[in-house]
This record gives sequence, C-alpha cells and structure tokens, in this order.
Amino acid sequence: MEVRLAEHTGFCFGVQRAVDTVYEQVKTGKTIYTYGPVVNNEEVVRELEERGVRVLNSREELERLETGSVIIRAHGVPEDIYRLLQEKGLECIDATCPFVRRIHRIVRQESENGSYIVVIGNAGHPEVEGIVGWCRGDVTVLEEPEDAMEFVPPPGKKLCVVSQTTYNYNKFHYIVEIFEKKGYNTSVVNTICNATEERQRAAAKLAAEADVMIVIGGRHSSNTRKLYDICREKCADTYYIQTLDDLHLELPKAVRLVGITAGASTPNKLIEEVQNYVRINF
Repeated sequence: MEVRLAEHTGFCFGVQRAVDTVYEQVKTGKTIYTYGPVVNNEEVVRELEERGVRVLNSREELERLETGSVIIRAHGVPEDIYRLLQEKGLECIDATCPFVRRIHRIVRQESENGSYIVVIGNAGHPEVEGIVGWCRGDVTVLEEPEDAMEFVPPPGKKLCVVSQTTYNYNKFHYIVEIFEKKGYNTSVVNTICNATEERQRAAAKLAAEADVMIVIGGRHSSNTRKLYDICREKCADTYYIQTLDDLHLELPKAVRLVGITAGASTPNKLIEEVQNYVRINF
C-alpha cells in the first residue's frame, strides 16, 4: 500500500508569518494577547497558551483590557478594532495575512467610490467579518451559488466582487458566471490566494487517484472544510481529522493508495505523525 502526501499541504505563508510573529513576541517577555485565535488550529493555539499567550475572544474582552500587547490574527479584523486599540493605548502588532490586507484596501477604496461590495465567503468566518468591517457602504456576503441566484443588487449600483482567500476556487468562478449571465455591472477581483488554489487542485488530483483520503486540520478551519468537501467529491472514503487521536482506520487489503492533505493552519509535525502512523500500521 502506498501513502502519498498531496503536493501542497501545511502552513501557508500567511499562517507561518502569523505564528512566527507570536513566537517572536513571546521571547520579549511582554504580556501577549491575540485578538481571536491567531490561526484556526486548536493544537497551535494550545501550544501558544502553554507559552503564556492569551486569547481575546471578543471585543468586550478587548474593551476590558488595560495593559499588554495585542497581536492581530492572520485572518485580520474590522477597522474599528484598530481604532479601539489606539484609543486604549495598547500596543498593536499586526499579523494579518498580506493577502487579506489587500482585500481590506480594495473594499475600502471601492466602497468609498460608490460600489456595492459583494463578498463571496462564509459570513461567520473571522476573515469575512474583518473584510466587511472595512467597507464604507453597502455590503452583502454570499456563501453559495444558490445565494447568488437569489441576490438582486440595488438599481444602478456597480458591484465589486471579492472573495474570502480560502474560498472554493470553482465555486467562486461559478458565482461570477451567474452575475455575468444576469447582466450585472460587475467588477470582479479574484482574491483567493494562490496557495489556496494550489492546495485545492493538488488535493482534488490526489483524491481522484486514492482509495482513501485523510484531511488534517482544525475543526473550525474553513479552508480545511473546503478541502474535505473537494476530496469527498472525488473519493468516497475521505476522513476529516484534527489530530492523530481522531484517526480510526480499518483499511481492507484492496486499498492500494492512501492520500493525505492538510489545511493551511496544520503544523508539519502533525502531518508527519499521521503519515508515519499510516505507513507503519497499515
């Protein structure tokens, strides 16, 4: 039996940058907080908490904070959080992924110019909440193609369409096609990051060949969930796990290829643990 790792797995650039930023700040000996979990991986957050990093889970917790340094998570935050940090005189260390910051600049400028902003993504995801918080006017979040079919923009409004960086690449283009067929006056900026596209394509390719697929990532990770959905379409026996403890495989002898992929906030050591376990035990 072959165990094969997808070509693109593990920490993406933005996640690695954010995690490195936190570890660098820990070395200073300051009291460190992150606004929300720095990345959507419970194992990473747990390790940082063991080093004294505390997570602020809401604006209310931030409002009660009097001292300390606050690191902005990789997913970014709404603009008003920066203002609050400044008003309170707290040190702000910005670990927002540069690709996310680019979306903030786009929606702010386009909305100031009168465009109606459409964000393609998961409405409850912190990255999308952050993007919405940089819009100066009307904004709508669409999660599925069905939502795009029902969406009707205000008359005479130009649309500016952006995407969550980790959104499903094929779904995004399908939604854009829906808008084009409806004849909307639309400016489209594909803000899905290259790492996401590469990861999704590599996972789909491997899943199409594999008898079993294992997808590793945090249970709250949007990009890992999308990887799972993509793999599930190609390979019926697809497993979504957070750690090795979640893996309960019973592989028949007919299985010839087990594929493994992982979300953008999954540490390499965890990927290696799963890979080695499957190779040794099956």
